[in-house]
Amino acid sequence: MILFDFIVNIAIFSLLVSTPLVIRSFIHQKPIKYFSLWASLYAGVVSVILVILSIKQQGYAYDIRYAPVILVFAYFGPIPGVITGLFSLLTRLVSGGNWAPAIMGWMINMMILCVVHKIMSHSSQFRKIGSLFMAYVAGYLVTILSFHILLTEPLFHMQYVLFVMLGVILGGLLIESNDRLLRINKQNKYMEATLEKSESKYKLIANHTSDLIIVMDQNHTVSYFSPSHELVLGYEHHELAGNLLCMLVHPKDLEIFHQTISTMIGGQEGYSLEVRLKHKEGHWKEFESRCQPVKGSHYVIVISRDISDRKKAEEILLQSEKLSIVGELAAGIAHEIRNPLTTIKGFLQVYKEGNYSRKHNELLLSELERIEAITSEFLSLAKPQLTQLTVTDLRELVDYTTEILSPEALLKNIEFQLNYEATHFPITGEKNQLKQMLLNIIKNAMESMPDGGEIQICLRKDGECHGVIAIQDHGCGIPEELLPKLGEPFYSLKEKGTGLGLMICKKIIKQHEGDITYSSKMNEGTLVEIRLPLLQA
Repeated sequence: MILFDFIVNIAIFSLLVSTPLVIRSFIHQKPIKYFSLWASLYAGVVSVILVILSIKQQGYAYDIRYAPVILVFAYFGPIPGVITGLFSLLTRLVSGGNWAPAIMGWMINMMILCVVHKIMSHSSQFRKIGSLFMAYVAGYLVTILSFHILLTEPLFHMQYVLFVMLGVILGGLLIESNDRLLRINKQNKYMEATLEKSESKYKLIANHTSDLIIVMDQNHTVSYFSPSHELVLGYEHHELAGNLLCMLVHPKDLEIFHQTISTMIGGQEGYSLEVRLKHKEGHWKEFESRCQPVKGSHYVIVISRDISDRKKAEEILLQSEKLSIVGELAAGIAHEIRNPLTTIKGFLQVYKEGNYSRKHNELLLSELERIEAITSEFLSLAKPQLTQLTVTDLRELVDYTTEILSPEALLKNIEFQLNYEATHFPITGEKNQLKQMLLNIIKNAMESMPDGGEIQICLRKDGECHGVIAIQDHGCGIPEELLPKLGEPFYSLKEKGTGLGLMICKKIIKQHEGDITYSSKMNEGTLVEIRLPLLQA
């Protein structure tokens, strides 16, 4: 019978605790004013009901009225807890006798619970509830020992304490689980609101941008087309829905586009490429597309920007640069050829009068050779040449060039110092062009040393992929501010130089995917470094 009463009490207590919690979860309004006071009054009513349902045995009434008292102390503090305790005490005094132990026990429990709450004020709720329950047990033991209440029935007291403990545990679990559900629900609503707000922003951007945005899966099927497709390409949404992108991409760009998308599926790195897309009217437009995989999925987002106008502008700019270079070359050629032509014109007048000599013939031939040299260098620069790429070695090229120039170097009292840091420097290139390039640069170094001296030629590797030819002379040097102009047409520091030789060297080096750098100090010499890609084994 007692067990049944315990179950009934626990069931009703659980119902009374959960009812306001459920009601609160459906009410969306501002926090209630003096909420802790109203909670203590409700808990007091619950304790009254529990006292009414108390179990009578040997003249004493046993109930779990202290379960709501402990919970109110834990969640709302001492004042609401004392208010709830007063309800339980008054109901207890009205419903039965033995006032002295009831009143004394209530006072002891209230004092102990207030002290423990103050000590555990910064602890978690579960630790606070456990500490308050242990304080209640201590007060209960003091009461039964002070008034000698059923001291011969320790099992009964143990059952009663477990009864109250079960009520506290169930009540605490119900409150905590409800609070956790409310927090989760609040977080979900906040996340939904944030997501909705963010989604509206993204929709606003997607609906009003001129960039094309599409979402593709691993089968290259497009699941989303941005509205900008209608503005840029002329297609309405229903015309694009369910279509493969291959219907829009130019056939020549389709393979590399599919390869790019397949490479990115499941990865993290994005790629950029240029593709041509078909306009509804039939013509093609050029786009720069940025493809980015979606992390953790098999989707790729492709954002494409129309660059047709930019391409046209680049073509116009390139054409303008070509015209500018042609004008610059034409002006240079006219200037360079005008001088020897003036000399020739003068000597022709002398010939006309019959006052000529062998010396005059030599001067005429010299000027004509100068014109021929200028036109030859110009043609070698401008004329597209058929190149035959073969595997050769930079060391062999340097040896060949220095051997060819050795007689001239001997006459000018110049000595070549060769330093090779490795045995082989294999390269793929056009031998004759590379020889011409080395001849021009080493001859420039020799011409900068009229009094003779040493020219150091060092051949080394820059990592595993490039070889460097460093040519150091000890001539007159070049002013630092003039170094950037080296290689420009008809710019030369030599009295009779055209500047085309070094320009041809730069062209040859560029054709071989290399680069050339200069460093110089006046009266100390010039260092020229040529960097060329090596053939990989």
